[in-house]
Amino acid sequence: MTVRSVVLRTALLLAIVLMLALLGLPFAALVLRASPRALIERLGDARILDALGLSLLTSASATAVVIALGLPVAWLLATREFRGKRAVETLVDLPMVLPPTVAGFALLMAFGRAGLAGPALSGLGLSLPFTTLGVIVAQVFMAAPFFIIPARAGLAQVDRRYLDAAATLRASEARTFFRVALPLAMPSILAGVAMSCARALGEFGATITFAGNLPGATQTMPLAVYVALQTDVDAALLLSLVLLLLSITLLLGLRAAPAGAFWRRPDAARLAR
Repeated sequence: MTVRSVVLRTALLLAIVLMLALLGLPFAALVLRASPRALIERLGDARILDALGLSLLTSASATAVVIALGLPVAWLLATREFRGKRAVETLVDLPMVLPPTVAGFALLMAFGRAGLAGPALSGLGLSLPFTTLGVIVAQVFMAAPFFIIPARAGLAQVDRRYLDAAATLRASEARTFFRVALPLAMPSILAGVAMSCARALGEFGATITFAGNLPGATQTMPLAVYVALQTDVDAALLLSLVLLLLSITLLLGLRAAPAGAFWRRPDAARLAR
């Protein structure tokens, strides 16, 4: 092995170790700082339970909305070419790179009482800012790309022969999609579900800007952590650990699960005949 190869391998190993340390040490610090007895005693705290319940409710609702509205968008981008497709792709990706506080301000300008859609919403008796529904809207806005992008990638990789074979069974395009393409793309779709749910669960900037920080109404766990850091470090630690555990469970559980555990795979041999 040459000196150059040794240097390159050493540099590569050092880069890997440094990156993994940067990612892992903060989580290790949270776990090591925790006192199991103290955390168990704090689990009955009403503020913590309120924030936890609200976070679970809003993130689950936001994820359901993201799936229902995002799956057709993922299908469109994966299977169709049309004028303006690049603009749609940019629009889908934008929340991932936009500062969350800017996203929250944009939501306020769009859906606030004086926003573009404010009068229409008021006519329907709806008010989004500083409400639980506003939290869900902010979470949907920020989490949508994390579902649409992997779902689109999964659908784009479906073997076109299966779709063509299904079409010979005289199935409609929608029926073909749900019976063939969707099950085959399910691993990527489940990964998107996990990522979008985790993103909704951890949303902070857009939520506090658009929905505020009202205990019992809009104060989700990330917002409760922010408040608790100023007065109650133990509560902040407990909430942080719960968020960490939920995020790890989502990522490891849904992404590692076989697609067949959630959706029956189509019989590829039957479709190919």
